[in-house]
Amino acid sequence: MPLTLATDGAHHIPAALDAQTLTTLETALASLPADRPGQRLTHLTAIAPLLAPTGIIGRLAAASLGPAAKPVRAILFDKSAATNWALGWHQDRTIAVRQRIDTPGFGPWTIKAGIQHVAPPQSLLDRMLTLRIHLDPVDADNAPLLIAPGSHRHGRIAEAAIAAHVERHGSYACLADRGDIWLYATPILHASDAARTPRHRRVLQLDYSADDLPGALEWLGI
Repeated sequence: MPLTLATDGAHHIPAALDAQTLTTLETALASLPADRPGQRLTHLTAIAPLLAPTGIIGRLAAASLGPAAKPVRAILFDKSAATNWALGWHQDRTIAVRQRIDTPGFGPWTIKAGIQHVAPPQSLLDRMLTLRIHLDPVDADNAPLLIAPGSHRHGRIAEAAIAAHVERHGSYACLADRGDIWLYATPILHASDAARTPRHRRVLQLDYSADDLPGALEWLGI
């Protein structure tokens, strides 16, 4: 049975993007360095219409989050022979913001690639959605994302309990073709092995939220 967002925290949309849209994305990302495993992106004005809630990509987020859905963080991952990393099981627990403004319920703070990140209340993460746009095919040998279906329903999972949750829920490899999109509940447990047959595996990852942040705190956005 296909995975569902409500039950499993993940949903696969094959052939979500046509060739023209993929070319537009690649053109917008072409100037980025090719030797970095993950790059946090800002100022994606060239593709902003695609990511808006009425755009071909953004409307997939809006279908779950409503018309207020907006992209709040973008990361380009490119696993290749030169950048063939592995990442253990974990949850995404921070958001990117414009500047540090100490706010009740938000913390601790970290800086990643020069960008302020903060751990928000778990309830905010539980309402977020992550989209992974595949610019290259990902088979079993090219390091597909691994998820633990259903783990998103347990809120913040203590580090010591992660292995038990993965054993309980199992591991699912998210294979994809070029142009596919995977939707995930942002708090889902996930991991990535090193590729057995390394080659480019470009994935544009977008976090969406329909929430405004409290006080003067602002999403970094795209």
